[in-house]
Amino acid sequence: MLVEINNKLVSTDVFTEQFVCDLSKCKGACCVQGDGGAPLEQSEVELIKKNLKKIKPYMNQKGIETIDEQGFFYQDDEEQASTQLVNKKECAFVYFDKSNTAQCSIETAYKDDAISFNKPISCHLYPIRTKDFIEFTAINYETWDICSPACDLGSSLKVPVFKFLKDPLTRAYGAEFFKELEKVNEELKLQNK
Repeated sequence: MLVEINNKLVSTDVFTEQFVCDLSKCKGACCVQGDGGAPLEQSEVELIKKNLKKIKPYMNQKGIETIDEQGFFYQDDEEQASTQLVNKKECAFVYFDKSNTAQCSIETAYKDDAISFNKPISCHLYPIRTKDFIEFTAINYETWDICSPACDLGSSLKVPVFKFLKDPLTRAYGAEFFKELEKVNEELKLQNK
């Protein structure tokens, strides 16, 4: 089922499904597995290009070598700019911490105030995936078996997907949009009583 908020079509799964990332269990698998890099907006391509020298100190050697040889992004089958992959596996911007958990060098540079922007919005919004059409944007919840620990934790804490993603949803669409999501959530709760 879909709910329309302004020019956004939002899947009701973002209200009914529960989710909280559990990095201690998944080890950041979404940054390592899959068949492509993270989708990038054109503005993000420009920001990364401009700040690459500031991001590189946070990257691992394989990622740096890959970017030096192939560039930091490529065009996927749908002509969408996406982050480059190391050996068709992990994102080139991934590094592994002491617990062997995938971390994002862009996000770490941002948290260290080395750059002024966070990781790509497609990563920040995950497990929400968005698709822009001429007249609207589709906002959907994506399920992936590697995220089952996040579903378990979200379920035990009773945190709906959209609440877990408050910061990235606000970053992407503004505080007013998030307030609208909260209203819809309350309406759906009343309907399901």
